[in-house]
Amino acid sequence: MCRMKSSEIPTAALVLGVNVTDHDLTFKSLSEVLQDSITPYVVSLQAKECPGIKHLLQKLMGQLMNCYVDVDDSEEEECVNISQKKMRCSMASLSQWYKDVTKKSGFETSSKKRTSSSRHWQSPPIVVIFKDMESFTTKVLQDFIVISSQHIHEIPLVLIFGIATSPMIIHRLLPHSVSSLLCIELFQSLSCKEHMATVIDKLLLTTQFPFKLSEKVLQVLINIFLYHDFSVQNFIKGFQLSVVEHFYSQPLSVLCCQLQEAKKRINSLSHNQCENIRSLPSFRRYVESQVSEKQIALLTEDNFLKEVTQTLLEDLNSYHENYFPVLRCLHVFTSSLPKYPLGKQIRELHCACLGKRVWETEEYGSAVQLMRMLAKAELVAILQKCVEIFTSSSGKQFSNTIEKMEEFLTRFQNLEVAETNDIQDVSVSSQNELQKKTDLYHLQKTLLELKESKRSKKLTKFEMLRFEVVDFIESLVRSYLTPAEMQTLNEVVYFNTANTLREHLNAAPRIALHTALNNPYCYLKNQTLKSDVGCISNTAPDICIAYKLHLECGRLINLVDWLEAFSTVVTAVEGKDLDSTATDQMDEIIHARFIRAVSELELLGFIKPSKQKTDHVARLTWGGC
Repeated sequence: MCRMKSSEIPTAALVLGVNVTDHDLTFKSLSEVLQDSITPYVVSLQAKECPGIKHLLQKLMGQLMNCYVDVDDSEEEECVNISQKKMRCSMASLSQWYKDVTKKSGFETSSKKRTSSSRHWQSPPIVVIFKDMESFTTKVLQDFIVISSQHIHEIPLVLIFGIATSPMIIHRLLPHSVSSLLCIELFQSLSCKEHMATVIDKLLLTTQFPFKLSEKVLQVLINIFLYHDFSVQNFIKGFQLSVVEHFYSQPLSVLCCQLQEAKKRINSLSHNQCENIRSLPSFRRYVESQVSEKQIALLTEDNFLKEVTQTLLEDLNSYHENYFPVLRCLHVFTSSLPKYPLGKQIRELHCACLGKRVWETEEYGSAVQLMRMLAKAELVAILQKCVEIFTSSSGKQFSNTIEKMEEFLTRFQNLEVAETNDIQDVSVSSQNELQKKTDLYHLQKTLLELKESKRSKKLTKFEMLRFEVVDFIESLVRSYLTPAEMQTLNEVVYFNTANTLREHLNAAPRIALHTALNNPYCYLKNQTLKSDVGCISNTAPDICIAYKLHLECGRLINLVDWLEAFSTVVTAVEGKDLDSTATDQMDEIIHARFIRAVSELELLGFIKPSKQKTDHVARLTWGGC
């Protein structure tokens, strides 16, 4: 904490990053922590609510008077509520209110002025949070800071600036004469990518929760996060939507639970649910790989099917218990390689392993080549991390793996002494050979032989051991990182309908709007709205009729012709004789409906008034969307 002068206001500059949609949740949690442990007087302000200093003080005092500690005496509480309405919004009135409330709440207000060495107050401070500091006008911030500094001896005030861009924004918004009144301490939150990595690690890369996302679904959520909003909160909402869609659309999601509970539910499956299991693509592949007698039993006997299903779910659970430790181990090897051929984040490696056999990809081949060139210190550190990963895992088959890796570590430790002795022996023998040959011919011949031996030299013990380690890791990858789609009954726990998720989270509003106006039955589900392609339904809403008619026009639309066509379609549903309809005596109701439909189309951005002709409008969209 910086050394604070008596007139300075303690200020925290909290850099949260560009994921603005997550800031509200962060500030809400921060306010709750402050109210529980520091002070009950916490105020959150937004720029849109404070266009001027008057509005800022009104919001400040309004929130403070609703969050102070309750007074036991009901009569005193009524008096305070009455005084709130009559109280003038100023720092002087705030100071007086603070003194009254702290006395009634049992806090002792110190009469001494705050000195440069004092860092705590006997009374709880008032914390003012500016959620979006960049959006506040310069004048409002300057006026509030200057006024607050004049009353800092009376009101223990603490400011928190929520910053989305850079701390330099403080000096851009505030001149030195104002910023010098603040004692600023900078706080940097974790980046949104790190938060998302934590969410993925806790929810997806674990055996604690049986529900999983397929490679395509996970890629959709990650792409929306990286290329649209950087919002961790929206990523979690997308994950929640995936859970809802999976349990709603997949009949066998009843088995997506803990293994012991799933076994109990299998015994109570109905015949239709057994048929659902038989219709799964992964189960069909499993049946085709069995002998004919077992195939018949699986397709005809429900009891036998339930027994096999229990075994298959056990295998699926074991697959996940083995998959995640090996995935983390491979990530430890590849995350430090140059250019990150398999990705820097574990989520990238996870997506690669879910989608296909990762060992058959070109990126994996490049990664293995780089792994064969790791230095000894790096390799030892990576092996130690892998031992920790496998030791803490729940997989039952990794005892031999741990022993093998510990053996590698021991061999690396014993290798250093042996290599130094070999190097010394080789250097002494080469020197002796050079000393024996004195004439130029033999000397040149010996040097050429030494040069050639260096080119075609055999692998050292360290290189052989390094190759052995990499080969062992490759064997683990091929054994345990098979794609999830290859696992039988993967449809029970994996949600793989990426298109449905994309339609909800990454919608195309123009296409949806065109579909609604061109085919209202798609959304309203009213049988009277059904019509043939290219026809205009008489019972369609007015805006749909006007929209379909405008699709038949060119760049400029004559409003009179448009109105006549609209009237023709509308009057047809009312059963009127079209020949008796006169354009000079247009029905006022139909005219008003047409005007409203045209205004709605203009509001939606399909047309705009034209300056070329007064009785025409210009069409703005083409191609049916």
